[in-house]
Amino acid sequence: MVGETRDGLKRRLAAIVFADVVNYSRMMGDDEVGTTLAVRSRLSEFASLAEKHSGEIVSTAGDGVFLLFDSAVDAVAFSVAAQSRVGEMNHDAGAGREIIFRFGINLGDVLHAGDGLTGESINIASRIEAFSEPGHICISGSVYDSVSNKMSIGYEYLGAQRFKNIKDEIDVFQIHENPTSAAMTAGLRRERKATPSTAGDPLIDQSIVVLPFAYQGGVQSDSWFADGLTEDITTCLSKFQQFFVISRNSAYIYSDRKLSPQETARELGVRYVVNGSVRKAGNRIRITIQLIDVIRDRTIWGEQYNREIDDLFDLQDEITQTIVSATAAKIESSELERLRQIPPANMAAYGYVLQGQRFIFSYTRNGVSQARQLYESALHNDPKYARAMAAKSRTLNLDWRYNWTPEPDVAIQNALNLAMDAIELDSLDARGFGELGFAHLYRKEHDAAISAYERAVRLNPNDADLMSDMADALAHCGRSEEAIELLEKAMRLNPFYPDQYIWHLGGAYFNLKQYEKAISTIRTMQNPSEGRRILAASYGHLGLRQEAEREAAEVLKAHPNFNLDHWVSVQPDKYPEDVDHFMEGLRRAGL
Repeated sequence: MVGETRDGLKRRLAAIVFADVVNYSRMMGDDEVGTTLAVRSRLSEFASLAEKHSGEIVSTAGDGVFLLFDSAVDAVAFSVAAQSRVGEMNHDAGAGREIIFRFGINLGDVLHAGDGLTGESINIASRIEAFSEPGHICISGSVYDSVSNKMSIGYEYLGAQRFKNIKDEIDVFQIHENPTSAAMTAGLRRERKATPSTAGDPLIDQSIVVLPFAYQGGVQSDSWFADGLTEDITTCLSKFQQFFVISRNSAYIYSDRKLSPQETARELGVRYVVNGSVRKAGNRIRITIQLIDVIRDRTIWGEQYNREIDDLFDLQDEITQTIVSATAAKIESSELERLRQIPPANMAAYGYVLQGQRFIFSYTRNGVSQARQLYESALHNDPKYARAMAAKSRTLNLDWRYNWTPEPDVAIQNALNLAMDAIELDSLDARGFGELGFAHLYRKEHDAAISAYERAVRLNPNDADLMSDMADALAHCGRSEEAIELLEKAMRLNPFYPDQYIWHLGGAYFNLKQYEKAISTIRTMQNPSEGRRILAASYGHLGLRQEAEREAAEVLKAHPNFNLDHWVSVQPDKYPEDVDHFMEGLRRAGL
């Protein structure tokens, strides 16, 4: 729609897209002619794609393009198609010659001033594009609000960002490869309120967060040392019943945020914060660490360690036990024994597993495949490394869940076998029992699944993702009240919980026939695609036919081959009446 300002300028509501080439100057320096021709060929593809999506190219520079679209849906659809086309064209490029674009999209007013365009909305799109990671698409909150219920793609909230010369903070989302896997990705939550109050909360006296350790010096690819130390200290502390330990996923949200440790702890509502740094030089590492009491606003312990890398496992035990002592926890001897994990035979195997963690938490098909290759490398170095077996089992579970394999039955069976092998080698590692529980559940071996999850939670009572998985299993076994209680605790442990937690919670409310609660819960998902079956069934049972049919249409848009009989075959409910209850809701919605 075009309007007119008091000064006679033309005003138009439009979706604005900026895209540019990453490392353009370097590539031009290496090969000016080749780079120019390669970029031109891709911009030519953009022109054709823009026309198909009711858009137009406004201008191009050597390394980028500025486009306008009539709607946010068209702008996002174009950008997804453009990135896909760039990926196809890069298959034919030589090593190091790939042309990588990043995209930024905003929705707002554009002013036509003479022959040019201006307006803050254009500046915001440009700033978002510069903020975007290479190969990714970032969108503003206004674009997300316009497209989130209309497109079958995933979204990851990156927080409210402050951009140069822009008055207000701008909510930024990153487009995710897959809407289903996006629901499993931990991240900031847009609706999260400000700093929680800790007054009068007895839990605060024993609550702690381990912030990501900074990596300093050396080769940046070796930064997994710091990530591994962060994760392992978090895991070890999580095994103590009396501690309330914030999930590693929520802690990692703060790795790029410019907050002090004290501010971070207050925002998370915990009393103690552990932070530090790792410096690696040759075969030696230096670890600097401190423990801060936020309520008293003082450092209660700090230390520096200079050791050989081969001593890392003993050093982790030493650091963790020192932290426990510094917080004056009373540790039972049995729990101290539980603290210890069976280390791998060599550091190479340990390194491969930690590097694999970086990929698996992307929850994308390529990321999971890369993670599995690294776990297999770990097992090649140490065939009896239980942690690597459990991790590889998870990749096979994900292959089964998202149909990323032509042989799903083989994948879930191999996941079960690996989990059992991991438990046999290390009966004190919660990861193996968690993977065993998942495999048993989707093989519809319900009692075995619950037993495995119960053992896992006893071994690590602060693992939020494990709680969410167990809650889902409980809901499928007719124990939805317990599932809701467990999910609420998981959300406290992992404040930046993924949409999967909400998905599980909505399903539990549906099982209890609390349809209004199920609907309001699912409506808080940032990636609503996978919750629409619950919405459709809930509206169906409430007799709200128009709303039910609308959600059913969205289910079919996301899953064109959706079939009730197939859904029944994979749904792991223990009781037939629970399956019938859901099916009846979907039928009433028109599915």
